Amino acid sequence: MTAHHPFDISGRTAFVTGSSRGIGLALARGLAVAGCEVVLHGMDPARCKDAATALAEETGASVHAVPFDITDAATVRAGVAEVVATLGSVDILVNNAGIQRRHPLVEFPVEEWDEIVAINLTAPFLIAQQIAPSMISAGRGKIVNIGSVQSQLARPHITPYSASKGGVVMLTRGLCADLAALGIQVNALAPGYIRTELTRALVEDERFSAWVRERTPAARWGEVDDLVGGLLFLCSPAADFVNGQVLYIDGGMTAVI
Repeated sequence: MTAHHPFDISGRTAFVTGSSRGIGLALARGLAVAGCEVVLHGMDPARCKDAATALAEETGASVHAVPFDITDAATVRAGVAEVVATLGSVDILVNNAGIQRRHPLVEFPVEEWDEIVAINLTAPFLIAQQIAPSMISAGRGKIVNIGSVQSQLARPHITPYSASKGGVVMLTRGLCADLAALGIQVNALAPGYIRTELTRALVEDERFSAWVRERTPAARWGEVDDLVGGLLFLCSPAADFVNGQVLYIDGGMTAVI
């Protein structure tokens, strides 16, 4: 009899928030290529549907679109219920949706602090809370929260973002404390500086790009596909005894000073 491969996640179901573009779409593509049935999510229904159609055509996987507002508890309950109804059950949850805002500390609008915390920190809690029952019933599940190097390293003008991503680390550990004994692994993936359409202005800022290359031992910006291998590991049976951990995929940035 052939042993089950420890990295095989084919046939699993996966829900990735904030996956109509950028890092989230790359992570969803990686899961689809690995054989998962995937639900894409975004705030823009048209963009989400178009991304799902394109990903299904590209990979041949079963891909669905379930757009909803992740900042409101009632819409999260309804949206997650639709995801579970679509997939039957959710084996893998990737809490990827997030935003960034930049202002000097004394000028930072309080409403933008609230928006950042709502999307980056409260939403992953709400979604995990709603997804967990189906995983508990199944006796297994993988939750991967997307953090950042800014959960460990601070920079000027992004204090709310750093605080929210630091909170994601402790949310990950708290969920581990609650769910590990029930067969569910909760970990975080923490990207470094990744080239996406949302970071294009920073990539094109030669002074900032030079700083990134100098500060990163790998001497380059990360690409979205650099994140996929770490995600697939954390979602696989190979990581069944990995829980409450943060995997930094940052070209070595957090390893050096």
